[in-house]
Amino acid sequence: MDKAKVYFTREITPESLQKVYDALGITLKGKVGVKVSTGEKGAKGYLKADLIGPFVKNLNGTIIECNTAYGGARNKAKDHLKVAEEHGFTSFAEVDIMDADGDKKIPVNKGKHLKYDLIGDHFDRYDSIINLAHGKGHMMGGFGANLKNQSIGIASRKGKAYIHSCGKTESPTLCWAVKFEQIDFIESMAEAATAVSDYLKGQGKQIVYITVMNALSVDCDCDAKQGDPVMKDLGIVASLDPVANDQAFIDMIWNSQDPGAEQLKERIESRLGREILPYAENLGLGTRDYQLIEV
Repeated sequence: MDKAKVYFTREITPESLQKVYDALGITLKGKVGVKVSTGEKGAKGYLKADLIGPFVKNLNGTIIECNTAYGGARNKAKDHLKVAEEHGFTSFAEVDIMDADGDKKIPVNKGKHLKYDLIGDHFDRYDSIINLAHGKGHMMGGFGANLKNQSIGIASRKGKAYIHSCGKTESPTLCWAVKFEQIDFIESMAEAATAVSDYLKGQGKQIVYITVMNALSVDCDCDAKQGDPVMKDLGIVASLDPVANDQAFIDMIWNSQDPGAEQLKERIESRLGREILPYAENLGLGTRDYQLIEV
């Protein structure tokens, strides 16, 4: 497989976000869904309206999300929309909670944990997708970027429970009691992310990947008690390959001289976070071999 191209800018501004997207050299067709994390009520690291708003408006994009499996302020569509409004997302785009009316099964072709993936059924409304992730740590996955945003993020509430339980239950109440090996959860996320990619490819639809590497805390934006950033901002990466884009993010953390990077590395290592990359590569989702192109 050829090296994937990963475009990179150190600047984190609305203009540089547009620039790194433009470097991909593609035109997204039809109705564009922009998958972001709206951030749990109380979290502070989610992508802010003043940064991503102009970009989403330029593409006439709709913010797309799904309800959470855990308790909190975003596990019902009505409450989720309220948080999205409080966090500024409705100020620049329509927000679609994709599993508000239910979900649908899509195939997992090569999985050893998941028999299928469950996604919000509004996903089919969109002709093109931008996976716009916030890079940071994560309590369960070690780190969150494009692969997590495509697996847990696009999964419906029941789909999230199914991934979190490594294919044992769709119940958002029962899934947290399921005992599993950590590596099985990491691999389940890769299987779900690959299922979404395969599903889009089967319909001839395009997806692009962007990760904003700012507010780098060890906690996820889904954590209501999210801690402060532990290291300085890294920039923005964009690619047509999610594995390459996540690998570039991880490499920047590992190559950083910032003393705070050690805390992020510890979080990622303790959760076997990096193991998602070779497994996703083996599933055919992308390649870890990339060329970094600064724009």
